[in-house]
Amino acid sequence: MDVKKASDFLTIVLWLVGGLLMFTAIANAAPNPNFHIYIAYGQSNMAGNGDIVPSEDQDKYKDKFLMLASHNANASQRSGKTNQSIKTGEWYTAIPPMFHPFENLSPADYFGRAMVDSLPGVTVGIIPVAIGAVSIRAFDKDQYESYFKGDGKDIMSWGWPKDYDNNPPGRILELAKKAKEVGVIKGFIFHQGESDGTDDNWRRTVYKTYKDIIDALDLDENEVPFVAGELLQEGNNCCGSKNGGIAQLKNNFKKFGLASSKGLQGNGKDPYHFGRAGVIELGKRYCSEMLKLIDKTIDPDAPPVNLVDPSQSTVPDEPPEEYGPYTDPIEIPGKVQAENYNKGGADKAYYDLSKGNEGGKLRKDDVDIYQPNMGIVVGHCQKGEWLKYTVNVAADGEYEISANVAGENGTGSLTLYMDDQPIGTGMANTGNGFDAFEVVSGGKATLKAGEHELKLEITNDWVDIDYVEFKTATGTDNLVKIRMDVPETETSFAIVDMQGRKLGVIKATTMEEAVKKTRENVTKNMVSGGVFFVISNTKSKHHFMKKVVIYEK
Repeated sequence: MDVKKASDFLTIVLWLVGGLLMFTAIANAAPNPNFHIYIAYGQSNMAGNGDIVPSEDQDKYKDKFLMLASHNANASQRSGKTNQSIKTGEWYTAIPPMFHPFENLSPADYFGRAMVDSLPGVTVGIIPVAIGAVSIRAFDKDQYESYFKGDGKDIMSWGWPKDYDNNPPGRILELAKKAKEVGVIKGFIFHQGESDGTDDNWRRTVYKTYKDIIDALDLDENEVPFVAGELLQEGNNCCGSKNGGIAQLKNNFKKFGLASSKGLQGNGKDPYHFGRAGVIELGKRYCSEMLKLIDKTIDPDAPPVNLVDPSQSTVPDEPPEEYGPYTDPIEIPGKVQAENYNKGGADKAYYDLSKGNEGGKLRKDDVDIYQPNMGIVVGHCQKGEWLKYTVNVAADGEYEISANVAGENGTGSLTLYMDDQPIGTGMANTGNGFDAFEVVSGGKATLKAGEHELKLEITNDWVDIDYVEFKTATGTDNLVKIRMDVPETETSFAIVDMQGRKLGVIKATTMEEAVKKTRENVTKNMVSGGVFFVISNTKSKHHFMKKVVIYEK
């Protein structure tokens, strides 16, 4: 091989290696958690009808406020005397007009600025897709085509939908998928209704336009709020009477906010549109509502967002959560709270048939955790779902099993396994309603001391579970086969009475210290003394025990 061919060959090899390394880096990259992205859609007031003042509306937030261009436009085509040309699917400093070249200032402009001011350390991005005068059907993936061929054909003839390839919902989804690669879709802001009746059918369609995007992006409704804005209601207005219908959107969404238009003045030209001051204030009100609904946590370790190419500021994927107890191993005898299933994620710590946490409480995976008229419970349980727990059995012996459950059908049921072996009997709800929790028996099981894996499996649909409880069976002695010495390394000890009932847990470095603390605690907190046992909580196969005799006071 001559020198030139060898050089060319080496260049190709290096290029391929570099490409593979770059691909690996991208494949292992995660979105920047401090890049908060919002989808803004609707009709003319969202598209922008406030006057642009270039000295106030351009560049001041260029280091923290971006837009993902939804259309192509040369600078000369754009309102506001900007020198910024834009291309669909590229990130730019957010400068009005964002939605069409001919539009003006939008509430989304000052929503983004207010969010930046409210969350130091966050970069805000907007996905802007709005069309003046359209029905909500223009944003429904199943209706937009028929709408533009029918009632919306005049709008189609004006050419406005062409900026979005005549497919507004498709353009939103296209851009949102791109944005999700580099940042976090935090919420939606919406302004529409002047062209529709804000009745139940409208509300269902509004929700559908949101839900279609949420599902396509594999997002969780419990984490991505929707904030709607009221229509102009001051002075000469067309549609202020519709605001009551808009407010009822709260019944359709899991996280909903309403940006009030009270006191905001129109443009003095028509009954539909806010003036500049109203547009700015409405944007700030969208921000106030959104801040009530989002997780505002800032990741101090994430890099600054690259303003030219945000893909350069993604962060390494976090390693998969290690399988294991949610806090500490759950002590038996005692209560296994249903919501304290192990860490480790889907198909390892749990299996759940529905996407997202339907109840929205405590944890952010797919297990449905609710807060009814009492404590935290796991609900919406369907046949085949399961949860796993790491438990620590204090002593060999027989235990009585029960569960605090609720349901309407009287057939929703569960069964238990210890180290993959069935224990006890099946337990079903009593059918008195999801707010009527009752303790039901699960029979008895003989358990070995030490750490084990408990599996709770749903055997029939619709049972809510508060806890499963293990109690020492009456008349049994669980304090056998326990060694009488203890190594210096043990730090956790259980206090157990003569009936094998666990009274508490203490921390100590030696057995002697544990015995001393036991005497102090029992003497201080009990009316009478007795015979007690101090048992080490160790992960080995052996437990260590000493008897403590405390005379009555």
